[in-house]
Amino acid sequence: MGSDRLQAWAGSERLKTLANHFRPNQPPQQQPGLTKRAAVLVCLFRDDDRGGDLRVILTKRSSSLSTHSGTHCTVFNPESILPPPPQTAVIVFDFLDAGEVALPGGKAEEGDASDVETALREAKEEIGLDPSLVNVVTLLKPFTTKHGLPVVPVIGVLSDKKAFIPAPNAAEVDAIFDAPLEMFLKDENRRAQELEWRGHKYLLHFFDFEADNKKFVIWALTAGILIEAASIVYQRPPAFLEQRPKFWSGCAEKQATMP
Repeated sequence: MGSDRLQAWAGSERLKTLANHFRPNQPPQQQPGLTKRAAVLVCLFRDDDRGGDLRVILTKRSSSLSTHSGTHCTVFNPESILPPPPQTAVIVFDFLDAGEVALPGGKAEEGDASDVETALREAKEEIGLDPSLVNVVTLLKPFTTKHGLPVVPVIGVLSDKKAFIPAPNAAEVDAIFDAPLEMFLKDENRRAQELEWRGHKYLLHFFDFEADNKKFVIWALTAGILIEAASIVYQRPPAFLEQRPKFWSGCAEKQATMP
């Protein structure tokens, strides 16, 4: 990777180190007809107006959206850390409900050649992000939902923040905002709920965030992906016990295929 291209990446030494360390991965070859997968874009940029913090672009799904195929859904009030009633105690991560915070992304379509293409296509459709403005750094290992849907996080760097003019698709997105990536390593404005799946206890993390006088809750799979991305970028673990669900590593899918 040439120095000229690295200089175009917003001048962040941390992002240059990240790029040199990982270098763009060759997107995995997808099997013919394999569209039951999803990809999300973890789009980072350096904000010189806020001390050079690394920020990540997030969306709030449209409040008028019906249940949408995506990465997870709520079945209890995320404002509360109290256990949900027994009849709503199951958390389903295969769909994204109206009003939830998410990374740009969604399920693969037939014409998508790779997970990178899926993530960039969805980001363009949802928030108007020109793919040419994103330098893909790496792909993280898939997070698998308990129903077997692989969700691939694609880490990219926004080369020119001023060139990105947010254009939310009103049918899908109510708001576009950005949050500091490092917040997902801090034990501040965070709460957790212990849940259980097939005898395995895990923690669901909730990060409270405010932007432009609006309050957001970043949680579930989106929070899990950002915890991992932040751990890689900042080269340190979170300041709290993560205790992620085993099915995120594909345990649900493996058990489902066992005789």
